[in-house]
Amino acid sequence: MENEELYREDSFKEDVSSEEQETATAETSGTDESDNPKKEEFNIWREILSYVKILIVAFIAAYLITHFLIINCVVPTGSMLDTIQLKDRIIGSRLSYIFSEPERGDIVIFYYPGDEKHKTIYIKRLVGLPGDTIEVRDNKIYLNGSETPLDEPYLSDTYLSGGSFANYGPYTIPEGEYFMMGDHRNGSSDSRNWGTVSREDIMGKALFIYFPFDDISWLDVDYEY
Repeated sequence: MENEELYREDSFKEDVSSEEQETATAETSGTDESDNPKKEEFNIWREILSYVKILIVAFIAAYLITHFLIINCVVPTGSMLDTIQLKDRIIGSRLSYIFSEPERGDIVIFYYPGDEKHKTIYIKRLVGLPGDTIEVRDNKIYLNGSETPLDEPYLSDTYLSGGSFANYGPYTIPEGEYFMMGDHRNGSSDSRNWGTVSREDIMGKALFIYFPFDDISWLDVDYEY
């Protein structure tokens, strides 16, 4: 009998301790459940903050790239046909002329001469360097008294005949100035109309067409004159 009572007491103690453990477990679980919403709320705000930081960094990077490294522009006219088509999208480099000077044959992106606010951007072919004496006859270029026209393999016969400024000059280009012409010689508003472009107004050099995808092509070609 005594052994039986001891056994019952032990069983009772085990039952009590089991209930206490279950109660403790339930209380612990309750505490965790009440804490979870707070943790989730904190994580949501932290996630939002991380996205905001990413957007700020991306904006700053895009600003620096487009203002100091590249030029992204759309050609609104056909003045550079047949090399560049109407509405082609161009990438140019702002770094091209930091350590070197513009060269004849370059396709140059520049501010329209006289536009002090720098709101109007043009893209043309550089055909005359400082000190050159340039003359245009039937839309072909003659330099420094030569009777042989400049060899320009990028021109199309379709855009050479006629136009209001088929003949021009001779004109000596001042120091620090550059003479620009469109490849669409009979339909281009260029240095024959509004004069030369100063070195300070040159933004950079056109590198390639990136859109439309069918027209993707490299514009940075070195020509031998």
